Amino acid sequence: MDARVKPSPSPLQALDLSAWMDERLGAVERALSSWVTSDAPAGLDHGAPAELVQAMRYAVLDGGKRLRPLLVMAASEALHGHSVAALRAACAVELIHAYSLVHDDMPCMDNDVLRRGKPTVHVAFGEATALLAGDALQALAFELLTPDNDAQLPAAMQARLCRLLARAAGSSGMAGGQAIDLASVGCALSEKQLRDMHELKTGALLKGSVMMGAASGQTTLAQWQALEDYGAAIGLAFQVVDDILDVTADSETLGKTAGKDAAAEKPTYVSVLGLERSRAYARELLGQALHALERAALPHDGALRALADMVVNRSN
Repeated sequence: MDARVKPSPSPLQALDLSAWMDERLGAVERALSSWVTSDAPAGLDHGAPAELVQAMRYAVLDGGKRLRPLLVMAASEALHGHSVAALRAACAVELIHAYSLVHDDMPCMDNDVLRRGKPTVHVAFGEATALLAGDALQALAFELLTPDNDAQLPAAMQARLCRLLARAAGSSGMAGGQAIDLASVGCALSEKQLRDMHELKTGALLKGSVMMGAASGQTTLAQWQALEDYGAAIGLAFQVVDDILDVTADSETLGKTAGKDAAAEKPTYVSVLGLERSRAYARELLGQALHALERAALPHDGALRALADMVVNRSN
């Protein structure tokens, strides 16, 4: 794919991305705030410990790009999908992402002190509470995907969404990629090895977000495969741009510690390809994502196109 490929102007012009995002992000934020709570579930006499819930809310609310929920909702809307399923899936994938950040920041892993412009959870609440908050957020994600009322979310769709999320987050997805990342500190990786790692560590959950949105609707096999290709390209592009920003932006802009990958001797796209080749690769991946959407031929793919452009051209 030509690295000079640019997004098609017509879908982007037809969609007010800012307004579209504001409406969806508002719905996600309200839903997360209502679900990450100390209230006791039906049939139980007591809820979760207050400090644990406080740490969970600190980890997940009032911060972050919310790209994964947006991808869920954009894919669902492109297919006229089940709106309740889309909102629950959007919140579930954000809970998984938040839990992963809580654990990644801990001293036994990346040992970071800044996340989303504020102290990391283990700094604010202690390591034990941070560990449990991450565990609880992960469990809550799957609880959201399995409501008691099948009329609210059909059982077959519940199972499919759970499987997609578990695969994206597990040993052959995000957790597996993080394990490779930790084992690669100080090592020289080839471009293929770096790509393989990031397709799991970062890409799997972003791709999974797209596919969970798709699973809330109906697709042909060709459309499903095209959306998988779109999600894979966006997932990798996000990491490439993250690596670029790690060396070109400051901590205040990023909301996390800038330059930490280089300081930790972690292999990145910039260290393997160089800055300019990394930028060209991000543009190439954008072209691949847009080409995949052309193959999918969805009637309302403007949000998916705009989000792809945002991922590659973001500044934080």
